[in-house]
Amino acid sequence: MRKRFDVFEFSDLEEKICTPDQLRPKPDNSALVFGKYFTDHMLEVSWDSKRGWAKPVISPMHNLQLHPGAKVLHYAIELFEGMKAYRGEDGCLRLFRPDRNMARMLSTAKRSSLPTFDAEEMIKCIKRLIQIDKEWVPYSTTSSLYIRPTFIATDPSLGVASPNEALLYVLLCPVGPYFTSGFKPISLMADPQYVRSWPGGCGAMKMGANYAPTIYIQKQSELLGHQQVLWLYGADHQLTEVGTMNIFLFMLNSNGERELVTPPLDGLILPGVTRLSLLELAREWKEFRVVERTITMAEVIQAHEEKRLLEIFGAGTACVVCPVSSISYHGREYNIPRSEPSLSQRFLKTMSDIHYGRVQHPWAVDI
Repeated sequence: MRKRFDVFEFSDLEEKICTPDQLRPKPDNSALVFGKYFTDHMLEVSWDSKRGWAKPVISPMHNLQLHPGAKVLHYAIELFEGMKAYRGEDGCLRLFRPDRNMARMLSTAKRSSLPTFDAEEMIKCIKRLIQIDKEWVPYSTTSSLYIRPTFIATDPSLGVASPNEALLYVLLCPVGPYFTSGFKPISLMADPQYVRSWPGGCGAMKMGANYAPTIYIQKQSELLGHQQVLWLYGADHQLTEVGTMNIFLFMLNSNGERELVTPPLDGLILPGVTRLSLLELAREWKEFRVVERTITMAEVIQAHEEKRLLEIFGAGTACVVCPVSSISYHGREYNIPRSEPSLSQRFLKTMSDIHYGRVQHPWAVDI
């Protein structure tokens, strides 16, 4: 009987490489849509409460075998991350701040009663997976390789309790732009009867249970001619997130100062890696005030009416930055201006320069 392992290590990684007949055809960059195509290999690490972590294994992409009583299927004990690898203009492959994704994954694992792991060892395993499937990283500065670490409870046991078996795995997907329309402003539906998160809940965690209930509301917004939902909370209709993105407002405050505002990390919103990066860039530029605070629809409307609202945009891994064209709220459509030059475009260019190696930056991690 082997001893219990509380962590898994990259040095124990086993590799089972595809045979030539197992290799999948690669799509053209022009055909890439989000999450449809998967690479040749995947990473898996299993865990159980008695023996701890097994050795990590990279093997050909395959279906999972789960007992129909697996806890993930009944109690949604699962979580995931979203990160990307980029092929730089210099030919080098890079990750973007993977340590931040791993920190968030470990935080969500704790909230989900799933075991923890060593973040650095996990990053090393992910890097190796990408090296094996490196030809799947698009040769394009508008496309990337999306990385989906996933963690599920697998023990075949009904009953709401901490899992005794789990599976940590990673999938890779070549992706084009998240919005097929490109960098175009989107319209939002803001309806306070729908709430994404609440104090004491799991709104700050990246678990699937946060996403499933939003899909129906997203469809309702599309039926009304909008692209995304602006999620509000509380009697004062606080702005929280836009779709699956963090939200930013660029405006003039009551003193006439330019100010970049985003909701605080108070448990209602996801601590986005892109959100953090934009805040750090803005503070580094020192060209305008940068504030994390509660924003209400009343404040947005007042700023709009007083022509102090310069720009609104969402930010996230999938799209990086996405401008907002309008907000539908209480039966009225509010058209959102865009500052010239656009701050959202500046953020997008700066982030892209880092992603694709046009500038050297510590956030870009060589693979």
